[in-house]
Amino acid sequence: MTASSRVSLNAVLQAPQRFGPVFPPGLDVGLLLAMLALISLGIVMVASSSITFAAQLGDSLYFLKRHLLYLVISAGLALVVLRIPMGFWYRYSAWLLAGSVLLLVLVLIPGIGREVNGSRRWLPLGPLTLQVSEVAKLAMVVFTAAYLQRRQSQLKQQWQGFAKPLVVLGGLVLLLLLQPDFGSSVVLAGTVLAMLFLAGVRLWQFMLLVATGAVGLVMVAMASPYRVERLVTYLDPWANQFDSGYQLTQSLIAFGRGEWFGVGLGNSVQKLFYLPEAHTDFVFAIFAEEFGWIGVVTVVALFMVLVVRIFSNGRKAAKRQDWFGAHVAFGIGILLAGQAFINIGVTSGLLPTKGLTLPFVSYGGSSLLVCSVMLAMVLRIGIEMEQMERVSQQVKRERLGA
Repeated sequence: MTASSRVSLNAVLQAPQRFGPVFPPGLDVGLLLAMLALISLGIVMVASSSITFAAQLGDSLYFLKRHLLYLVISAGLALVVLRIPMGFWYRYSAWLLAGSVLLLVLVLIPGIGREVNGSRRWLPLGPLTLQVSEVAKLAMVVFTAAYLQRRQSQLKQQWQGFAKPLVVLGGLVLLLLLQPDFGSSVVLAGTVLAMLFLAGVRLWQFMLLVATGAVGLVMVAMASPYRVERLVTYLDPWANQFDSGYQLTQSLIAFGRGEWFGVGLGNSVQKLFYLPEAHTDFVFAIFAEEFGWIGVVTVVALFMVLVVRIFSNGRKAAKRQDWFGAHVAFGIGILLAGQAFINIGVTSGLLPTKGLTLPFVSYGGSSLLVCSVMLAMVLRIGIEMEQMERVSQQVKRERLGA
């Protein structure tokens, strides 16, 4: 590590109490615009897809109002996170993980956690609810990044270094499966494994772990009758189109009706009580119906821009040898890309049905809150890379002056 790199890294990790301005130099404008574009589409689609269902509750804008409330909270929380140096998260990563584990335990306790459709995933917070699996995803990414920063050499040389984060991951996955939340378990496990691979774990260890994890997930899926039914339905949804295949076939009908340019905003038929969860897990199907193939390509392109910009910030951090920031950015990019891919894959019939929202687009306050915090962290990493560059230039000038 060069002298300038040591100076810049210390500036990040040893001064967590230094708070900069809200929009300092180095803010990734491309990433910010991609996020705002997806949020804007989300507002439009939550309003369009939920209006009929919300009218049955006495207020056709019920879900839109709640979505906007979560959006305001998310914006305020993101601005706070944007001003917190990454060194703060590095120091308190273990506490963040411990807090998320506590929440995962609390949500399983009858009378504390709220049960919906047979799943106990939510903690009531007054008029709002918190889906604790979303917090656990972020906590595990930050914890894994901090571990890789501290134990990078051990990870490559000793099997213990490889096993320790997997034990933590196994505990979180177990708690998620008890809810049950199979979709979040898959996304979280895949994200952590990808982070370990990028950190330089030995290939044979990685392949062995992937094979073991795949076998484990298949066993978990086969152990639950409703998951087996989902797999069978996925293979031929039209065979049970009025029973187990109903949701998927209605989603496919929405895609088919959209054709090239869609039926127009607000003109969806599938949202009229045909497609369940039209404003949450299957909002992308309604979007495809109303905006067609052109709209689908646009959303996919926006997610590609979002992920590419996140990885770009991660590469900048890696070049500056800020490994914690790099691993956090890579983990967040993989997590958001994986969740978006699964949601789009499920609604289009590419993957079996799982209960995952589309980041920034679906109705879901917890997802919106945590995704906003994630991108605020990535934006903060970009800002700190700019600060590192200034420190490096200053060191060079001092050397030339000497």
